[in-house]
Amino acid sequence: MSSKKYGVVLVNLGTPDAPTPAAIRRYLAQFLSDRRVVDIPPLIWKPILYGFILPFRSYRVAGLYQEIWMEEGSPLLVYGRRQQTLLNEKLANIPVVLGMTYGSPSLSQAVDSLLQKDIDDLIILPLYPQYSSTTSAAVFDSISKILQGYRTIPTLHFIRSYATHPAYIAALRETIEQSFAKHGHPDRLIFSYHGIPERLATMGDVYPRDCKATTQLLAQALDYPADKIIMTYQSRFGRLPWLSPYTDKTMASLPDQGVEHVQVVCPGFSADCLETLEEIKQQNKTIFLNAGGKKFEYISALNDNEPHISLLENLVKNIIQ
Repeated sequence: MSSKKYGVVLVNLGTPDAPTPAAIRRYLAQFLSDRRVVDIPPLIWKPILYGFILPFRSYRVAGLYQEIWMEEGSPLLVYGRRQQTLLNEKLANIPVVLGMTYGSPSLSQAVDSLLQKDIDDLIILPLYPQYSSTTSAAVFDSISKILQGYRTIPTLHFIRSYATHPAYIAALRETIEQSFAKHGHPDRLIFSYHGIPERLATMGDVYPRDCKATTQLLAQALDYPADKIIMTYQSRFGRLPWLSPYTDKTMASLPDQGVEHVQVVCPGFSADCLETLEEIKQQNKTIFLNAGGKKFEYISALNDNEPHISLLENLVKNIIQ
């Protein structure tokens, strides 16, 4: 192994510090002000954001977060801390820190803590399997801004995506097969990815291509009919068209097609969070059952399970060996 001093930053989107309107307002203000996330000109967007979205959405989202909040805090942060700890154990003398693009622990704090250790090489590992300009590129922008404050910067290794990595596909396959063993084979298996506006894909964002690549490889790996797998997109926001088909619309339509039993997995989420635990496990379950469905199971994100941590270790070791 190289004698260089490496450091690893695990990066995820972020989460409010508490399930309260004030904390969520602070978080959403930072998140929705990023031009990578919302590229509407600020003169148009800021009055909408501060005059309409934040005052109302903060209170509504606070109630949703309260439903999923864990004893140790936000699920995304809880699982992120566990991922950090377990990866640290696997990498022995290579420090691993956790940083969030928005909220805390901040990405700048994470990078600063490693640079104070005089590392030579900085490995940035965004926990987004599929690349998008709204997520992975936003991390890259933030890292670039942070490093502008240093006269001497480390060699930078940026793990852009891992949508087709064999260990990632294998980890997902294992969680799905465990669900099949526990609940039986469903009539349909739904792969629900976080959506992005259609116009971003039209402008060149390769995110839908990455989602399709993951879906195709996972369908090949599973002992399950590929024609019973449906790929959908969730979490749309606003009135403009987003990538489709939409998860909620799909759930509402399936019972009329004779589908009584579905299982849903969210391959794009490396840790369970509001979008999986509340939107999928609760909201979409209700939609499906109210439409006439009989059985609904949500398959948990990879979180801190062993195959996932081994995947992260693999991604890092591909760089340092």
